[in-house]
Amino acid sequence: MTYTGDVQPGGAAATRELGDATLRKLAVSEMANNVYLLTCRRTGAQLMVDAAADPQACLALVAEGGGRLDLVVTTHSHWDHHRALADVVAATGASTAAGAADADGLPVRPDRLLHHGDRIEVGDLVLDVLHLRGHTPGSVALAWAEPGGRTHLFTGDSLFPGGVGNTKNPGQSFESLIEDVTTRVFDVYPDDTWVYPGHGGDTTLGAERPHLQEWRDRGW
Repeated sequence: MTYTGDVQPGGAAATRELGDATLRKLAVSEMANNVYLLTCRRTGAQLMVDAAADPQACLALVAEGGGRLDLVVTTHSHWDHHRALADVVAATGASTAAGAADADGLPVRPDRLLHHGDRIEVGDLVLDVLHLRGHTPGSVALAWAEPGGRTHLFTGDSLFPGGVGNTKNPGQSFESLIEDVTTRVFDVYPDDTWVYPGHGGDTTLGAERPHLQEWRDRGW
């Protein structure tokens, strides 16, 4: 089936073949969180982005990719993005990583603390770490570029179709988030960059770029 990025809690994962990698996207929980699994096709190494909820569903996703899980990256410390983390790690022995400023809010202390500009290697796949401050102090996004092709960007709750993530609660900052999303995402990556957010459907930077100024004007 053609990949659309549209998945529903309780439904099947969507699969996308990306040359050197296979991407699987699953929706879980009443919050419709997205769980992503990126598989290196040559080595079988696998990366999970946000073990959000439903450990059985997350582990079934790992099995679908081949059964091995090397690393779980948690994009930020909000509870709905890590409810299955402890169970998934216990079942698989996977290493964990998260933004340094969010580490204390996670149920599993990260094996690796991530900072802007870091790189993550999973098999042959190399992903760049983007620190996007504002939704939480330590929110991170991951960017993986297909060899000779487009970039795939996992943004957690920092960037969605239609705007940046929520910044209305104490400790959050719209100014910080819009600045980082502008300078570290839109100013760096081209329009065909595919965005995989923490909830809901996908988008591209080209679809969102014309609306940056209206996001600044409305303040969210």
